[in-house]
Amino acid sequence: MIIKTKKYGLDQKTYISLAMRSWVKQNWYWGLIPLVLLIATITLDVTGVLTSTWWIYVLIVLLTVLYVLFWAVQFTGITQMEQTKSLFQKYVYEIDSRQILLKLNAREGGILKWDQIRSVTKDKDAYVMVVSNEQATNGMKANWLAKIVAKGMKDAQFLYLPYSIFTTENELKFMDTLLKRKGFLAEGKE
Repeated sequence: MIIKTKKYGLDQKTYISLAMRSWVKQNWYWGLIPLVLLIATITLDVTGVLTSTWWIYVLIVLLTVLYVLFWAVQFTGITQMEQTKSLFQKYVYEIDSRQILLKLNAREGGILKWDQIRSVTKDKDAYVMVVSNEQATNGMKANWLAKIVAKGMKDAQFLYLPYSIFTTENELKFMDTLLKRKGFLAEGKE
């Protein structure tokens, strides 16, 4: 069976929201550093070891906000780049057990093999398929900052397939079955 969806293009706001949510899920533990620093500063302030510590509180909060804003700007920047224009174009998706065909029109499109999909999340209103960027980053010659940014954006390329683009309930059930067969969804997860 081949699933043929309605034409759909990912909205830029949805993209930024999903990318930031994914980034927070993977990097939440970095939030412990400012928390520990705040607790240590409060402790040193209360015990009298440090005096006039207001600037430390401001600095910790400011650096934390700047770090999160840095990543928000990265994901927002992706929506503005010419190289990533294809993420936001409207496609008709033809999905079968071999591949996902992204059709721009009758003659243009692309193929995404299942081995290029790293993970799938079934949200309340859509499937989110994270596309692996390992082929693009293997052997990448870049400085340390570019490598950190590339690692932080490893989940920034994904397919967002809302349930509303599937034409029948049977196609949704087949999609669930297909994803379970491929090992992306757990058997009991509906």
